[in-house]
Amino acid sequence: MIQIRPVSDLRNKFPEIEKAVSGGRPVYLTKNGYGAMVVMSLEQYAELTEDTELKLDEADRAAAASGVRYTHEEVFSRLKDGARG
Repeated sequence: MIQIRPVSDLRNKFPEIEKAVSGGRPVYLTKNGYGAMVVMSLEQYAELTEDTELKLDEADRAAAASGVRYTHEEVFSRLKDGARG
């Protein structure tokens, strides 16, 4: 079940939030009734970002091995063309 709590609970009820995220459930925090942030365990965060870190490392190695460089206009133009099909 999704847990949505006011951001003040992070300060006032930290042990409850810590228990929820250690159980594998992220906690969504609101400020003035609007979403402000999501709190999750380090394990969950690592799981979400592990593939991203590997891909970034791979891209860094490829860039270091190649002299080819693209402007941001070229990159975004290719992305837009790819998105259009």
